[in-house]
Amino acid sequence: MPTLEFKGKQHIYAHHLTVPYRPLVPDFDKSHGDRAGQPDDNLIIHGDNLEALKALLPRYAGKVNCIYIDPPYNTGNEGWVYNDNVNSPMMKQWLEDNSPVDNEDLERHDKWLSMMWPRVQLFHDLLTQDGVIFVSIDDNEQAHLRALMDEIFGEENFLATLIWQHRTGRSNNARRFSNQREMIHVYRRSPKVDYIRIARSAALDDTYSNPDSDPKGPWTSASYVNPATKEKRPNLVYDIYNPHTGTQVSHPTHAWKYSYETHSEHVREERLYWGADGKMRYPRLKNYLQDATGIVPIDLTLSTESSTTDSGTRLLNTIFDSTDVFPNPKPVDLIANCISISDGVERNLQEGSVIILDSFAGSGTTAHATLALNREDGGNRKFILVECEDYADTITAERVRRVIDGVPDAKDTELRDGLGGSFTYCTLGEPLDTELMLTGETLPDYPDLAAHLLYTARGINAVGTLAQPADGDPFYSDPETDTDYYLLYRPDPDWLRGNDAMLSDVQAAHIAERGRAAVVFAAGKFMGQRDLTRHSITFCQLPYELHRDG
Repeated sequence: MPTLEFKGKQHIYAHHLTVPYRPLVPDFDKSHGDRAGQPDDNLIIHGDNLEALKALLPRYAGKVNCIYIDPPYNTGNEGWVYNDNVNSPMMKQWLEDNSPVDNEDLERHDKWLSMMWPRVQLFHDLLTQDGVIFVSIDDNEQAHLRALMDEIFGEENFLATLIWQHRTGRSNNARRFSNQREMIHVYRRSPKVDYIRIARSAALDDTYSNPDSDPKGPWTSASYVNPATKEKRPNLVYDIYNPHTGTQVSHPTHAWKYSYETHSEHVREERLYWGADGKMRYPRLKNYLQDATGIVPIDLTLSTESSTTDSGTRLLNTIFDSTDVFPNPKPVDLIANCISISDGVERNLQEGSVIILDSFAGSGTTAHATLALNREDGGNRKFILVECEDYADTITAERVRRVIDGVPDAKDTELRDGLGGSFTYCTLGEPLDTELMLTGETLPDYPDLAAHLLYTARGINAVGTLAQPADGDPFYSDPETDTDYYLLYRPDPDWLRGNDAMLSDVQAAHIAERGRAAVVFAAGKFMGQRDLTRHSITFCQLPYELHRDG
C-alpha cells in the first residue's frame, strides 16, 4: 500500500505515545444535571484535545462506538495554531517559524498532517472493534486526510465518503465553481463492521399501501424478473401459473429472480401480485410493511435530510438569543445522521454502552444531536466532547445546558421543553511527569496512578473504579489472567523516601499467600529476582528515586 509522506512525519510518527497522561479533574460548578460526577455521565472536557484523548485512554480505550470530528479544514483563513509539545528541537523550530498557520504558510499542509496524525492514532485506540469514525472535511485536505486514514486505519477499513449538501444557494461571487458540498470520510476500526442498516423514515413507510385489502396490511411490490438471461441462469427458468387467467407464464428472454422452491413458498403465502384485474403480463412480489426492517445507508445526504450550515446557524442563534455566536456550526440533523449510521452497525451492546466522542467540539452540536436522538427513541447514548478554546464553557457547555433545560423560543416542542440529561465538566490535571515526580513537585492521587499503571501494563480501563486498598492488599484482581496488581505508593515525598515504599521479603510472602501471580509497582525492592520468581511476582519500578537520600 502506498504510504503518505509529509514534512515532520518522522518526528510525529509516535508522538501519541510520548504525550503525558493527565487525569480528568471535574469542575462541578460548571457541570450540569443530577448525574454530574457519576462514572457513566456525559463529559465535556476543556483542554488540549491531544492530551484529553490521552487522558481518556485508561477508561475508554476500545469502548467508544462512534467518533465524529470536524477539524480545521486548513483553508488558509483560519489562523489555527499548532501547539503540540513535540520533543524534536527541529520540529519545534519549524513549527514556531510560522504560527499561526495561515494562507501565507507554504507548509501549512504538512503542519495540518502533523497535527492530525497523533490524534487519529488515538482515535483508533479509543474505538471499539465495531466502532466507526466520521471526519468532516472539504477539498483543501480531503485527499491528504484519506491517505492518512488509510495508513492508520487500513485502506480495507474505508467505508464511504459521504457527500453533504451544506448549502443550497449558488454563489455568483465565485470565479469558477460555486461549492455546495462538503465530505465526511467514514472508516471502521476493523472488519467486524460488516453490515449496516439504518432506521426507516416515515416517508419511506408512506410508500406502502394496501389497494387489495390484504389481511397482512400495507405492502409494496418488486419485479419478479431477473436481470440475467435464461442462458445465464437456467436453474431459474420455469413456468408460473396465473390463477386469475388460468394460464402458464414464462419470460421470453430472462429468468426469474427466485428458485422454484422459493417461488412455491411465495405462492403458498399469496405474495404474487398480478395487478388489479389479475392480467399483468408478469407477477410482482409483495413485500409487507410489517416485515420491513432497516435500510442500507447511502453516501449522499441532501440538505432536505441533513439540513445546511445556515440552518445550524439559525438554530444556534435561537438557543443563545443572539445573532453572532459561532461561525458555521454543523446542523444537528447532520451529526444525528452520522450517529444513526453508527447505530446501524450490528453490535452486541449492553444497555448504556453507546459512547460518542467529538474532540473538536466547537459549538457542541454532537452533544445536542446525541440528546435529541435519546429523547426521540429512548436511547441511552453518552457523549464525550473536547474543546481546547476559551469558549468551552461559555458556548460549548452553555449550549448543552440550555438544550437540556429547554429553549423558550425553539420551534421544536421537545427542544422547547428541554431534552433532559446531564454532563460533567472537566479540565486536565497535572501531568504524570517523571522529572516533576522525582522532585516531589507533583504527585498523583493513588487511584489515578493505579489506573494509569493498570492500563499501561494490561490495557485494562479502570478509571473511576479503583480505590486505595488496605495495606498489603492488591488494588486490582484480574479474573482473566488470575493476576493481582499491587501498588506501594502514597502521594507523600517523605513516605516515598522511606522503607515502606520498598517491596520487602515480608510483603512478598504476604502476596504469595494468595496463591496468585502478582504484579507489584513500587519505588524499589529489598529482594532478588530469584525470590521474586519463586513467589510468582513481577516487579515494576516506579518512575521515581525519591527513596534515595538527596
